[in-house]
This record gives sequence, structure tokens and C-alpha cells, in this order.
Amino acid sequence: MSLPPHEFWQHLYPPGTFENAPAGGYRDLFPAALPDGRQIALPIRVLPGDGSRAVASLIVNQASFAVEDALAGVLAGHARGFAPEVIVGVPTLGLTTAASVARRLGHPRIVPLGTSKKFWYEEALSEPIASITSPGQEKRVYLDPRMLPLLEGRRVAVVDDVISTGTSMAAVLRLLARAGVRPVAVMAAMLQGEKGPPRLAAEAGWQGPIVTAIRTPLLVRSASGGWLPAE
Repeated sequence: MSLPPHEFWQHLYPPGTFENAPAGGYRDLFPAALPDGRQIALPIRVLPGDGSRAVASLIVNQASFAVEDALAGVLAGHARGFAPEVIVGVPTLGLTTAASVARRLGHPRIVPLGTSKKFWYEEALSEPIASITSPGQEKRVYLDPRMLPLLEGRRVAVVDDVISTGTSMAAVLRLLARAGVRPVAVMAAMLQGEKGPPRLAAEAGWQGPIVTAIRTPLLVRSASGGWLPAE
């Protein structure tokens, strides 16, 4: 089964709508499963390089509200177990997910990080950041110093849209450490592959929980031209 490009991320399909691990591999889409079994159709994107690897992609701000609500609902359900008092949102797409989670927890606001430096920002409250979806783009992630009183002594959870290589989240955790903040949980709508958790441990010393709504594997090309999970 294939979908036109504008139909990805738009529907919550009943369990079993899409076949898991079809013979010869996946073609155009990967069906990610929510904890209750409902499926979300994600497009397969070939990674830069020799064309032998790919990932299932999630762009939250292009998703339907129903899909966004489902992902945020799963994260909020997990978050309640950590009793966060503040949600920190990771730019750019993580801000959408963070706001949805915070609303479900009854919070009045989030603390958004940013990649656009305002003139009152401080370099000491920034870290270089990179993303698998924006290769070669050098940028920094900033914490607005005016937000520090909202974080001091509070239980903080960090929310992003996708954790893939873990590079971006590791930078965020280092930035929060600069501000004296150690989160109670790291959360993402999707964990893409398995590289993220070990990188968070190695580069940011993170040993805490990593919570996700859906998980997708790194994909490798099969002999028949499809895509199979690498892990």
C-alpha cells in the first residue's frame, strides 16, 4: 500500500492496517504503532550517502491534529509518573509537541529553547546543536536567561519531536546542566533508531528515563529494493 505525500501523518489507522515486516521489506511507508496498537503511516526517507540506509520520518507540524493529539496524549500519560512542574521544549518541532504535552498536564506555559539569538541572550547559556534532518547547518540552541526563575528548583521534563542520533538532545542536556537543571525525564514523540540513548549517556551523562510514544528502526535496503529494520 502506498500513500500520496500529503496523506502521511494524517490518520490513526486501526491495529493491523499495515503489514509489519512485509516480504522484501517496506516500500514507501513504515507503519509506526502507538502503545494501543493504532498505526501511523510514516514516509521512508533515504539518508544522504550511498543510498543504503533510510529512516521513517515524522514532521509533527505537518501532522493532523488527531495524530498530534495521540502522540502528545501518550507522552503526557507517561509524564504524569514523573510529576514535572515545567516542560522544556526543544526547537524547532519539539516546541509543538512540548506545548501539547504541557496543556494536557494542566501547565500554563512551557519554557521554549531557541535557535535564534536575541540580543539579550548570553553565550554562556547556549550550546552548538546539529540535526540529522539539517546536515551541514551550524547553529546554537539558547536558553533565554529570563526563563531561569521558572526552572530553578523545579522538576523539569524535556520534550522534543524526534530523538534520532541524540546529538540535538545531548546539546540540550548540556545546556540545561549549565543552568543547574537536571531533568526528571527526556521525552520525544518518536525514537528513531537506537543511537540516541547511548549518545545521551556518552555526551551528556544522561542515565535517566527516555520516554517515547512511537519507536522506529534504522532501515537498510534489502536485496529486492525494499527496506528492512537494521536492528
